[in-house]
Amino acid sequence: MSPPMPRGFEKPYAAFLFDMDGTILNSIRAAERVWGEWARRHGLDVATFLPKMHGSRGIDTITRLNLPGVDPEHEAKLVTEAEIADVDDVVAISGAAAFLSSLPPDCWAIVTSSPLRLARRRLEAAGLPLPRFMVTAEDVSIGKPNPQCYILGAERLGVSTQDCLVFEDVAAGITSGEAAGADVMVVTATHHDKMETPHPTLSSYDEISVRISADRKMLIVPNAA
Repeated sequence: MSPPMPRGFEKPYAAFLFDMDGTILNSIRAAERVWGEWARRHGLDVATFLPKMHGSRGIDTITRLNLPGVDPEHEAKLVTEAEIADVDDVVAISGAAAFLSSLPPDCWAIVTSSPLRLARRRLEAAGLPLPRFMVTAEDVSIGKPNPQCYILGAERLGVSTQDCLVFEDVAAGITSGEAAGADVMVVTATHHDKMETPHPTLSSYDEISVRISADRKMLIVPNAA
């Protein structure tokens, strides 16, 4: 008798929706260099600020700070240009390239808080495939943890969010996926500390493969140890 599938691996999905930074690629060092310098220029405590900027659109991060005399739209554009210029240390999460390449092109999308130009630059730097469908910072009026982005991602793929599995790594994105009505897989590849979550977790894409059924549904299967 075969052992039961790990929780979170039992259901076939019509589509997968992937966050980008921290989920399919690691851009932490580059992002923290740029945002750390920005925070210093604005008199912020860098160590306190940096953990709070991951997973959100730049304009939302800056707006939340409510800094006097600071135009969030202008500053977000400056940060984006600096991030586009700095893709040193941007690398793919282990196994991500092969896993994404194994998926039908019309059954997955990237849903990221990054602007489009930055997303393309980081995907190229990490050696990851450019998806046919992508939702970026410019496509939504409010970013994660609002569910708008994942709802839009499902719409672009022509499926219901209830038939999607969202891959995420941080609280804002997890909340966004939950609120959209999708199932969530938490990618822990860049986590330093254990995250308490009710969702299934994945430390690298080397752990999984996908099985595609006759009706084009995708089932995640764990690779043999």
